[in-house]
Amino acid sequence: QVQLVESGGGLVQAGGSLRLSCAASGRTFRSYAMGWFRQAPGKEREFVAAISWDGGKTHYADSVKGRFTISRANAKNTVYLQMNSLKPEDTAVYYCAAGLVTSPQTYAYNYWGQGTQVTVSS
Repeated sequence: QVQLVESGGGLVQAGGSLRLSCAASGRTFRSYAMGWFRQAPGKEREFVAAISWDGGKTHYADSVKGRFTISRANAKNTVYLQMNSLKPEDTAVYYCAAGLVTSPQTYAYNYWGQGTQVTVSS
């Protein structure tokens, strides 16, 4: 069992930056691939970024490539999402998730956090 708690969301102007954190409970954190997803009002949850259990492999949605960076610190049971050059279309609730494979698909993840709101003003 893994419990995930996101933090770091907030209100930022376009062009600004935010760093999201996702703290995981349990000693098996380092066994899991981790992903970040987001969901805007009236839209489906969409993939943002994913990282393998050891941090050696990362994947990004085309919409955030070059602006967002996913990383993890297994010693701290934490995964991060550094978001730069934010745009109003990045506004959404951001969720972290844990799964057994590095994947852009929501069904690949077994555990989800409650989400943190990110709002980017124009």
